[in-house]
Amino acid sequence: MKANNFSLRMFRALALEILACLVIAGCTVGPDFQRPTTSTPPQVFERTQSAQAPSKAVEAGFSPDWWTLFNDPTLNALEQQLADANLDVAAASARLRQSRAEQRVAGAAEYPTLDGAASYDRERGSENGILSLLGVSPTETQSQSASGGAPLGVAPLPGSKGSPAYNLYQAGFDASWELDIWGRNRRGVEAATALTEASYEDRNAVLLSARAELARDYIELRDTQSLLRIAKQNLEIARDTTKLTQVRVHEGVTTDLDVANASAQAASIESLIPTLEARCETTINAIGVLLGEEPGALQKTLGEPHDVPELPAQVPIGFPSELVQRRPDIRKAEADLHAATASIGMAKADFYPRISLNGSAGFQSLQLSSLANWASGQFVVGPSITMPIFEGGRLKGTLHLREAQQQEAAIVYQRTVLEAWREVDDALVVYDAEQQRRDRLTAVVALNQRALSVAQQRYKAGALDYLDVLNVQKQLLDGQSKLEQSKATAAANLITLCKALGGGWESTYANSSASR
Repeated sequence: MKANNFSLRMFRALALEILACLVIAGCTVGPDFQRPTTSTPPQVFERTQSAQAPSKAVEAGFSPDWWTLFNDPTLNALEQQLADANLDVAAASARLRQSRAEQRVAGAAEYPTLDGAASYDRERGSENGILSLLGVSPTETQSQSASGGAPLGVAPLPGSKGSPAYNLYQAGFDASWELDIWGRNRRGVEAATALTEASYEDRNAVLLSARAELARDYIELRDTQSLLRIAKQNLEIARDTTKLTQVRVHEGVTTDLDVANASAQAASIESLIPTLEARCETTINAIGVLLGEEPGALQKTLGEPHDVPELPAQVPIGFPSELVQRRPDIRKAEADLHAATASIGMAKADFYPRISLNGSAGFQSLQLSSLANWASGQFVVGPSITMPIFEGGRLKGTLHLREAQQQEAAIVYQRTVLEAWREVDDALVVYDAEQQRRDRLTAVVALNQRALSVAQQRYKAGALDYLDVLNVQKQLLDGQSKLEQSKATAAANLITLCKALGGGWESTYANSSASR
C-alpha cells in the first residue's frame, strides 16, 4: 500500500512538472520579424506624365501576362509552353521541393519521437568483472540458471559458483519529447519556412528571367528576318542597277567603272545574307533551348519571316505601391531577412536549459515463451535537463554571427529595393527615348527612298554620276537597317520594362506546380 501511495505521489509530481513546463512553453526568445517599410520615389512614376513617345506607360493595372501586349499569337504560344518546358525553371522547382522537405524536417522537432525496438542477446557476464563483486568464483560452475531451469543465467545469489551464458529477449517502445520552452524549435520552423519562401521567389525570378529571355530572342529573330528581307530587296535593286549600267556601257553613255561600282555594291549587299541567315538559325536554336527542344525542332514554327511586333498604344505599369509586392528579388530578400531574424532566436535559445521528457516501456524476459506476460513488463519515465555551463565562447560567437547576418540581410534588402527602382526608372527613360529615335529614323528612311528614286531617274537621264546613286543607295540601306534595329530595340526595352516591374511569374502554373 505504501508503495502504491509513493508511486501515486511520484506520478502527481511528474504531472505537475509537465503542466508547469507547458504553461511557460509559450515563451519565445529573440526578435520578432517586422516587415521592412520602403518609401516610393514619386519621380519614377511621374515620368509617365512627361513621356513623348506614341506608346506611353500609364499607371493602370499591370497584367502578369505582359507579353500579350505585343499581340503576337506565336509569341503567346511560346510563352505558354515555357513554364512547363524550360529546364532552368524545372531545376528551380526541384530546389523548391528540396526546401519544402527541409521545412518539414525542421517542423518534426516540435513533436515527440516514438521508436519501437526488439532484440535478442546471448550474454555471459565476466567472472573477473562485476560478477566478482558478487562473489562468483571463476573456477567453479553453476548447475542451475537464474530462472530455475537449465543453466541460462548468472548466479542469483552472492557466493554462487560459475557464470554460464544466458538468453535475453526484449521488446518495447522508446519515446522522447523536448519541451520547446524558449521557442528554439519554433524559431527553427520559422526560419525554415522563410527559406522555403525565398526558394519559391527564387524560382519565380528564374521563370521571369526565362520569359524575358524568350521574348528578347523572339524579337531578335524577327529583327534578323526583317534585316534579311531588306538586304534581299536592296540586292535586287543593286542587281537591276548593275544591268542598267551594263546597258549604258553598251550604248556608250558610261564607262566600265560604273559597272564595276554597281557590281561591287551588289556583292557587298549579298555578303550580308549568309550572316543574317546563320543568325536566324542560331536564334531559333536559342529559343529551342529555352523550350527544351532539340536544334532545328522549331524551324517550321519560326522559320517563316515576320516583322517585329508593333508596340501597344499604352503600357499599363501598375502602381508604385505594388512594385515591392510583385518583384521576386525583393520578396526573396525579405524572406532571407525573415530567416536571418528567426535564426537569432535560435541562437539565444541555446543559452537556456533544454528540458526533455523521456520514457520507455516494454517487455524483458530470459525465456521467449514468457516475453509477452505482464510479469515481464518494464517501464522507465522521467524528465531530463541539459544546461550549458562552459562553451568556450561558442554560444556568444554564434549569436554575434546570426546578428551580423541579419544586419547584412537588411542591407541587401535595402539595396535590392533601391536597385529595383533604378531599373524601373531607367527602363521608362530608354523606352521613351528609343521610340523617339525610331520615329526620326522612319522619317530618314522615307527621305532616303525618295532620294534614291530621284537619283535613279536622273542617272537614267544622264544628269547624274553613278557614284551619287551609289551613295544614296548605301544611305538607304543603312537607314533601313537602323530603323529595323530601332524597332527591335524599342520592343526589347518594353520587355526590360515589364521585367523590371516584376511580372510574368504570377500564372496558374507557377502557383500550382510550385506547391507540388
